[in-house]
This record gives sequence, C-alpha cells and structure tokens, in this order.
Amino acid sequence: MKSIHKFLLVIAFICGTVSVNAQSKIAHIDTQTFIEAMPSYQEAIKQLKQVEDTYRAEIDELYKEAQKKNERFEAEAPTKTDEENEARRNELAQMQNSIMEYNQTASRDIQKKKQELITPVLEKARNIIQEVARGKGFDYVLDSTVGSGVLLADGYDLMEDAKAALNK
Repeated sequence: MKSIHKFLLVIAFICGTVSVNAQSKIAHIDTQTFIEAMPSYQEAIKQLKQVEDTYRAEIDELYKEAQKKNERFEAEAPTKTDEENEARRNELAQMQNSIMEYNQTASRDIQKKKQELITPVLEKARNIIQEVARGKGFDYVLDSTVGSGVLLADGYDLMEDAKAALNK
C-alpha cells in the first residue's frame, strides 16, 4: 500500500512539473531588426564607415603613387642600365608588398574596430530584450530573424516593447 502511495505521489509530482513547463510563456523578436533600429548601432556603423573610408583613401593613394612610379620607370627604362632597371623592379615589388601588408593591417584594424564598436550595442540589445521579457513574464524569447531557425512566429512579439524600453 505504501509503495502504491509513493508511486502516485511521484506521478503527481511529475505531472505537476510537466504542467508548469507546459505553461511557460514564449515570445519572439527579430533581433537583427531591433539592433539595426538602435541609435547606438547607427552611430557605430557611421564611425566604422569613416575608418574604412580613411583606410581606403590611403590605400588608393599608395596604389596611385606606385602606378606613377611604374609608368615613370617604364618610360625611362630604355635609357637605364640593366642593373638600374632590375633595382627599379625590386623597388616596385617592395612597394607592392608594402601596400599589400598595409591592406592586411587595415583589414585587421577595421575588424578590431568593428568588434569594439558593435559588442556594446549587442550587449545593450540583449539586456533590453531580457529586461522587457522578464517584465512581461516571459520565460523564453526566440530570435525570429530570417534564417535563425524559427519557422513560425505567431506568438507575442517583443519588438515594440523593446523599442519603447530603448527610448527610455
């Protein structure tokens, strides 16, 4: 009799746990759209574009300088010795290598700057979404960004609430 009583108690406990989990509240939000709507994201993108434009202008100027030097060397080549022409070819090759190295350094710097600027924005978005979801009593929030794996998002959309919290 005691074993039946224990068995029924365990079954009741399991059913209670399952019913609590079945009542979990779930919402969704398109995080990409939310992040792109954040003023801090727009400012970060603006700063990143300025850095990219600066590097691009510098690299373009280096290419123009190398091209002018190459044209000058080609025009003067018939009047120079073989040793001088070889030295000039080596100089151009070194210039080209320097430009390529600078381009790689610029790419690394841009990536580092992107990480530096975007990470705080993503953290802020995550905190706002968590705060709003907890305030509304949601246990789970799914990302409904296209391609994120959510096939149907007819539940509660936190977008407007998150945007309102962002503007506070």
